[in-house]
Amino acid sequence: MKNTRSYQNAQTTMKGIKLPKIDTFPNLYADRDYNIHIENPEFTCLCPKTGLPDFATVTIDYLPGETILELKSLKYYFMAYREQGVYHEFVANKILDDLFKACQPKKIEIVVHFNTRGGIDTTVKAAYPQ
Repeated sequence: MKNTRSYQNAQTTMKGIKLPKIDTFPNLYADRDYNIHIENPEFTCLCPKTGLPDFATVTIDYLPGETILELKSLKYYFMAYREQGVYHEFVANKILDDLFKACQPKKIEIVVHFNTRGGIDTTVKAAYPQ
């Protein structure tokens, strides 16, 4: 029971984190389907249990709708995770939610591959539509 309660408390704390707004700009080719691929190989956050840093590569693939993600604001958004204690699964799903809210893409997939720590690799994928 203690572990479940600890996880629920951490989950509540994570959902309340403050992250910067992600800016967008108009898609001049909204009438055409094309893929945008973005990689951030320097993503960092903290383990909510130990406080140790976690390092990951975040990959974003999306078909833009009326707007496109502005990369400088996306960089600052990612940097805001550096001091956050978050679970790997939360990271992928939170990024998906925030990017979808920002630009309303036709389709989007987020893949977060965390570096090996303690002999374990973690890769989390989240997508819209599912």
